[in-house]
Amino acid sequence: MQDQQVPEQQLNIELTEEMADGTYANLAIITHSFAEFVIDFVNVMPNVPKAKVKSRIVMTPQHAKRLMKALIDNVKRYEAQNGNIKEQEQQNMPFNFGPPTAQA
Repeated sequence: MQDQQVPEQQLNIELTEEMADGTYANLAIITHSFAEFVIDFVNVMPNVPKAKVKSRIVMTPQHAKRLMKALIDNVKRYEAQNGNIKEQEQQNMPFNFGPPTAQA
């Protein structure tokens, strides 16, 4: 019996000019239900009491775990090249995100 090899598929990912500029965020708010994780990226400005969500990403728990592992791996590689990332002191900010999050 001969092993059949599955040909490797290539995924072409398109990055539009608009998306290539990126969106700056200095705060991520993560919520979840049994079916999904929601990550809201926010840009909080000093001395401004209001901030808007700049981007929202919704993913399955499996994809959230893969993202976590990829971030851990990338931070380790970054620190190996550039030294430890120093964590700043946690600032207590009064958060008011509107109504409670819905759960699906």
